[in-house]
Amino acid sequence: MSGYDDNPFADSSNVNPFQDPSVTQVTNSGLDHIGQFNPFPENQSGSISGQTIPASTVPSQPAVLQPSTDPSPKATVAAAQASLQKQQEELEKKAADLERREQQLQSRGESTGKENNWPPLPKFFPINPCFYQDFSEEIPREYQRICKNIYYLWMFHCVTLFLNLLACLAYFTLAADYGVDFGLSILWLILFAPCSFMCWYRPIYKAFKSDSSFNFFFFFFVFFCQVVVFIIQSVGIPKWGNSGWIVSLSIIGSNPAVGAVMMVVACFFTACAVLSVILLKMVHSHYRRTGASFQKAQQEFSQGVITNRTFQTAATSAATSAAAGTFQTTN
Repeated sequence: MSGYDDNPFADSSNVNPFQDPSVTQVTNSGLDHIGQFNPFPENQSGSISGQTIPASTVPSQPAVLQPSTDPSPKATVAAAQASLQKQQEELEKKAADLERREQQLQSRGESTGKENNWPPLPKFFPINPCFYQDFSEEIPREYQRICKNIYYLWMFHCVTLFLNLLACLAYFTLAADYGVDFGLSILWLILFAPCSFMCWYRPIYKAFKSDSSFNFFFFFFVFFCQVVVFIIQSVGIPKWGNSGWIVSLSIIGSNPAVGAVMMVVACFFTACAVLSVILLKMVHSHYRRTGASFQKAQQEFSQGVITNRTFQTAATSAATSAAAGTFQTTN
């Protein structure tokens, strides 16, 4: 009953708060708790992490708006001239590259033995062959026959022109007034023999060789004109230098020998005209099966003109002259 003897309502003025056991335990331990207190613990340094950004040491400058100015005409012309000069240098580089490739191709051709073999001239002759021609190697088999026939037509045409010269010479021996025909016959032989080879035989050879639409169209245009010339020569208009039917029939009564020679030449001209019409139709039928077209011919022509070195030089010089003239007028 002793636990109930204390009066809870007794006066507490004599109670000492420092006599509390919890307080006395701390004060009597002898440790300096204030000295051990560290407001900056070591583990707190890890909580402050992150990259610090230093302040810029370069002083900032205020933005200044530059006034916009249009380029002057002189600057425009100078820029255009510089662009043309750059294009000219590029064209010259391409031309040099093309020339180098052409030389390489020529050297390859010489190394493989593909030397020019036409016309077949002897080695002691001062003029060398100008073209390489081989039907079995360069022309496809299905086109070799017609290409050879056109070549034989050209040879027959040259023989006819030579016989025409002899007939006109015989005609000139009868009377001095017929010297015009003899002079024109010499001109036709000198003019038509090489021109026909270059203008319609070589184009058709290249057309069959490389399936070139441009060469096909060029052949059709020139060879049609050649057919018209064959017809005129076979007719034999007087004073035109042709031993055709009109002239041969007019002279055969007075001089049968000369008239007969001229009539043979008229037959040759007629045969040339007939054969040319037949071959023209045959070439046209082959052309329709090759897939050539006018658009391809235009593309081949434009590419050939652009890659031509002479055209490139002329175009660049004209553009440079025009730019220089514009620059002088602006000054």
